[in-house]
Amino acid sequence: MGSTGTVLRELRGAQKSAKGVSLYSRYVNRPAGRMLAAGAYRAGLTPNQVTLVSAAFTYAALAAVALVEPSWTLGLAVYAALAVGFAFDSADGQLARLTGRGGPDGEWLDHVVDCGKLLLVHAAVLISFYRFGELPSDAWLLLPLGFQLAAVVTFCAGLLREQLGKAAATAQASAAPADPGTPPAPVSRVRAVALLPADYGVFCLVFLLLGAPGAFRAGYAVLAVVHTLFLAAFLTKWFRELRALRPG
Repeated sequence: MGSTGTVLRELRGAQKSAKGVSLYSRYVNRPAGRMLAAGAYRAGLTPNQVTLVSAAFTYAALAAVALVEPSWTLGLAVYAALAVGFAFDSADGQLARLTGRGGPDGEWLDHVVDCGKLLLVHAAVLISFYRFGELPSDAWLLLPLGFQLAAVVTFCAGLLREQLGKAAATAQASAAPADPGTPPAPVSRVRAVALLPADYGVFCLVFLLLGAPGAFRAGYAVLAVVHTLFLAAFLTKWFRELRALRPG
């Protein structure tokens, strides 16, 4: 087992492409995950165990949102736990690539934890609104449900786009080999900045406002609108890309 510095260098070499990744994930979450992956490697943890550590931090934070009266202290604790859980969510894949111990079971477990996270985070906000919020109107209770719908559809549609795209690309490659001279598309910094509002790590920042219920509701509502607009843009983009992959 190499030194921590050696492990970090190997992890950097096994890093996924930055294409389609926001600045937060590229410069904050992935480096934090790299540090955690190095620590997990030194501790002898498996990628699946790291995924479960991520789930423990995330789900504990969401349970606190639902069960504990909002305060500045709770907001700080919730944000810290969510941020750490998100970093461990990056660490499991990095550890898998470093050790070669990744597989369909690990990818499946990671997606299950992510799906549960997206469902529970908005359910926890809904419960908090109902239990502790002095809402201007009961209509505010619909906001977490709408946000949850946008988040889950984006997640599921993105996974389907990836899997169906791979299947279509494989079929096309078997029929006509791809041009080996085609260079990969460059990483767009403008796109990395534009994706910031849709990044889960940026979304977690809103929980720092739990001590000011009105400010939290306003910030949460703005993010809900932004994510809904991103969903519409993503669905349009993915549909066009898949239609372009039709045979013939």
